[in-house]
Amino acid sequence: MCSGRLQTALLVAGYFVYLLVGAAVFQALERTAEKQEKMAAAQMKEAFLQNFTQLTVPEMEQFMKNLIEAIQNGVYPVGNESQFEESNWDFSNSFFFAGTVVSTIGYGTLHPKTVGGQIFCVFFALFGIPLNIVFLHRVGKMLSLLCKKLGKFLYEKGMRKKKIKFLTLLFFLATGILVFLCLPSVFFQITEGWSYSEGIYFAFITLSTIGFGDYVVGKQSDRKYFSYYRVLVAIWILFGLAWIALLFNLLTTVLEDTEKIIVKDLQQIGKVSKDNVGSQQRRCWPVQFVPEEELLPPRAGGDAQKMESLTADSEHTKN
Repeated sequence: MCSGRLQTALLVAGYFVYLLVGAAVFQALERTAEKQEKMAAAQMKEAFLQNFTQLTVPEMEQFMKNLIEAIQNGVYPVGNESQFEESNWDFSNSFFFAGTVVSTIGYGTLHPKTVGGQIFCVFFALFGIPLNIVFLHRVGKMLSLLCKKLGKFLYEKGMRKKKIKFLTLLFFLATGILVFLCLPSVFFQITEGWSYSEGIYFAFITLSTIGFGDYVVGKQSDRKYFSYYRVLVAIWILFGLAWIALLFNLLTTVLEDTEKIIVKDLQQIGKVSKDNVGSQQRRCWPVQFVPEEELLPPRAGGDAQKMESLTADSEHTKN
């Protein structure tokens, strides 16, 4: 028991140390390049505001292309100059990005643009994704253990096994939906200004690793977020992934069992139908094609008649 807890503690510690180191490296590699991009975007905006009445159509199109490229790189040239001083690669955002890399969510709104950052991202994901799988597997085991303890408690109270299985699955599903979907959606509604349905949508799309990128936390320039906001969201994602992965496994098992039951029922129905069809066909056959055994009337007391026949043959032999 102590050995298992020690292994779990070392795994959790190593996992978060890996994410912290990755966040620090990404921050060091990308922050300087981001500052240069923001300065270029600010100069582009200033030049546009000074000369927008004199711009030709080709110049206007070039400005639009530069603006789209800046937005794709995570630079939003809106507001005053103080907003350009805020970095997308501070420690909180870097940790959030590291978490989305190892979890394979990949929103696409933040990505490394330097050569060093891109190469490091490849190796970081190469070793981080397997580590993330091991981490999620261990957390899933801990969640399963809680469900087993609940089942054992209900069994000791005299409850039937089928009912225990249903109640533990219901408890796991309801608790996970409350902790990882419903409550975080209220938090996102308050912090991000989204509707509650948008919060539910974001939570599920994130935890299922679909990651469209249409909703991402901490990206609205007109809102002030508290420090390490995205770090907390990243931790929620990591544990939520373990829950939803276990949930998908349970649903897969239920679907496979249901499929087996349906196939078995269909096979039984097909067998009964085949026997009935065969019986009907024999009834419709001409007499000359019906086996002689079926034409003969049933003989009552078959075993007694066999004994009488054997006795008669024995007496005939003696005579």
